Amino acid sequence: MQHIEFLHTDHFNQQYHRIKAVEELLPYIDFFWETRFDELWNIYPDGFSDVLFPNTGYTYLINLGSPFVMQIGNRKFNMKTDGFLPRHDALECYHKSGNKLFGIKFKVSPILLEKKINFSEYRDYIFPLSYLVDKTVLDQVKKCGSFHERVYLLTAYFKQTLNRYAGTSTPVHIVSEVLKNWETCNDFTTSIEDIAARYNISSRTLQRYFEAATGMSTKQARQTLRIRRATEKLVMSPETFDSSDYGYYDHSHFYKHLRQFLQKDTISRLQFHLRLLEKKHEHRQ
Repeated sequence: MQHIEFLHTDHFNQQYHRIKAVEELLPYIDFFWETRFDELWNIYPDGFSDVLFPNTGYTYLINLGSPFVMQIGNRKFNMKTDGFLPRHDALECYHKSGNKLFGIKFKVSPILLEKKINFSEYRDYIFPLSYLVDKTVLDQVKKCGSFHERVYLLTAYFKQTLNRYAGTSTPVHIVSEVLKNWETCNDFTTSIEDIAARYNISSRTLQRYFEAATGMSTKQARQTLRIRRATEKLVMSPETFDSSDYGYYDHSHFYKHLRQFLQKDTISRLQFHLRLLEKKHEHRQ
């Protein structure tokens, strides 16, 4: 069985704990999550997989159970321990009985305030997590008795990191502010040059900041956020979906981007939604 993001919403809503980060951490962390699969092993005795589409940022994976298999693009990795997972590519995680994962979905990691790391060098692979989170903290997370205890512990840990650098203006702050503006305002049309000018830097400098902090270019990060938000709206409310709300010129412009974003078999499952979109497009013409 394969569960697909955007389509099998009940699975992802019900079989995962998920808590959005507190307001102070939101510029850096999307949410904390943990699998809750115990009731599924009787339904899928041979296991199942979960498919996620490209996203911005990265995930810190903490393994609380048995080894599992993660596929990034066309490459599979046998995971026995924790790992740093870039999210710029589609991924599929293969789950079997005994698997239990905890994750932190980052937009930009606060570790950049303490260490000089270039995340553009962390791509197409799952890297050890030990360099990015204090080992003592990782050990404490694994000893916690519940998901909520883990979230509480890590929230305090990352808050302390941010407080040590409060009031400073660094590249990581700039990147997090730009990402927040795209997410909250759906502003996907302002030029990169104009965005850079707000911070009195060149577009090339902003590009360098983005690559180091997110592993993605400014254009790639914005395009990924845009198509994810548009796809989510299309699936949830196709009758009210308007591609121009996300900066697309017309239906054809959006559809071309959607086909690049989704796998071919997933496109076929969205035919109902796309037909509604096409009818709206024809009516306007």
